[in-house]
Amino acid sequence: MHYLLAGTPVPVLDRVDFSVATGERIAVTGPSGSGKSTLLLLLAGLERPGAGRVEIDGRSLGELDADALADLRRDRIGIVFQSFHLVPSLDALENIALPLEIAGRADAHERARALLDAVGLSARAAHHPSELSGGEQQRVAIARALAHGPRLVLADEPTGSLDDRTGEAVADLLFELCRRESGSLVLVTHNAALAARCDRVLRLHGGRLADA
Repeated sequence: MHYLLAGTPVPVLDRVDFSVATGERIAVTGPSGSGKSTLLLLLAGLERPGAGRVEIDGRSLGELDADALADLRRDRIGIVFQSFHLVPSLDALENIALPLEIAGRADAHERARALLDAVGLSARAAHHPSELSGGEQQRVAIARALAHGPRLVLADEPTGSLDDRTGEAVADLLFELCRRESGSLVLVTHNAALAARCDRVLRLHGGRLADA
């Protein structure tokens, strides 16, 4: 993976090779600009590698067209962003139900209510994002990301914009829901304590794995 600087290709990621086992929790750490967020974009199929392969459940993402990639994300991948990305015009319940409704799930609202209860926000179901605290918005975002039972959850600094106490509670929730849903987790973080809770830590430096 590379970007262009004055017309010259500059590598972002180089010979990054790893696999994620079912249910495994992996932290990705490294300085700013080391390629952490780009790695998540590749795993989500939102960017295509210039070389090499990215496979999810044995399917090469580079061989899928835009529609097939969208279907894969809908069915197999959950994404948690630092900035929440909730739909402001929808309430908490509707935000969680939205991807399920798009997928045609008849139980969309029932599933959304169960997840809202799991994240401790049943009483906030009718509240819009502007009426929720940062920690509450991230809880809703996590519930939405896990609503469809993804095989792989990608989280980009999910506690980075939260205070320490709220961040710890949100991290507890993310790990517990991934465990409950049997989803693998790839977590980008600068937080050493959060990384230490994962099964394995990958350290990126200059676009390469530090131990590669």
